[in-house]
Amino acid sequence: MKLNKLKIGKTQTPGNLLLAPMADVTNLAFRLLCRQNGADLTYTEMISADALLNENRKSHLKGLSSPEDRPFGIQLLGNSPEKLREAALFIEDEYRPELIDVNMGCPAQRITGTGCGSALLNSGKLVYGIISELTDALKTPITAKIRILEREEETLEIAHLIEKAGASALTVHGRRAEQMYSGSSDFKTIKAVKQELSIPVIANGDIRDEESAESALDFTGCDGLMIGRAAMGNPFVFKRIRHYLETGEKLEIDMQARQLEDFKNYVALLEEYGLCSSTNLRTHAHWFTKGLRGSRQIREKVNNLKDGKALIELINNSYQVK
Repeated sequence: MKLNKLKIGKTQTPGNLLLAPMADVTNLAFRLLCRQNGADLTYTEMISADALLNENRKSHLKGLSSPEDRPFGIQLLGNSPEKLREAALFIEDEYRPELIDVNMGCPAQRITGTGCGSALLNSGKLVYGIISELTDALKTPITAKIRILEREEETLEIAHLIEKAGASALTVHGRRAEQMYSGSSDFKTIKAVKQELSIPVIANGDIRDEESAESALDFTGCDGLMIGRAAMGNPFVFKRIRHYLETGEKLEIDMQARQLEDFKNYVALLEEYGLCSSTNLRTHAHWFTKGLRGSRQIREKVNNLKDGKALIELINNSYQVK
């Protein structure tokens, strides 16, 4: 059995499968669905500290959490230790998340162009300053998510600074920022980070299915796995991986029926939490219907629908689901 418990700060999870924070993906409905399928810990979409401090805070964080979504982490984006501290203190007081994560890995130009995300990795001093500012001020455990750098030594240096500053865990995506999502995840560097640190290290990147999950855990020796793009439209990936790591056997499943069921459940959750209007339904429909017959026609019709109930009716009619 390779599915071990994971302890980050005072939080202990039943397993070590984590849902990655993903912009425009990991809303509350999606996190709940992944949790129902076996995710042990979920993270919100990244929240800009600047936006949180400059806008109406309550409206900015509408539908952020629910009692069913525990344990969960909130990911913050920013490059000012002071602003990140202020935003984190508000979040800690308002939402009591089990963890607060700092985004130090997003490679998107719109993020790095403002000095945030993976751009932070260019300054070890700033990385240390941000983490230490947060750990000094908050009771909530602080984690960070990074990408690897050009040289292994540089990655290890950043990792050590994050640990020294008081972080409770570190997630490492095994690609450099300039790679975006091309090429392969470098598990060798992730393994080196795990061997160097005493805090939990989570492996991220190219964890797509049962075999890749087992291989990543075996090779890196990491404490957990963070799954991102493989879960988009496919929350069932958590159940498949969990079952395989626990039993060594693969689940036999009708994937088309499973996809449709998950899609309907997702839309129902969006409707329940009032998230339909703030979700790009056409994009999410593309993920959930990928590979299904008639999926293009469904995506074409989604834009004309006004609510989740109408979308569920469309799914039922398209696939004659009862």
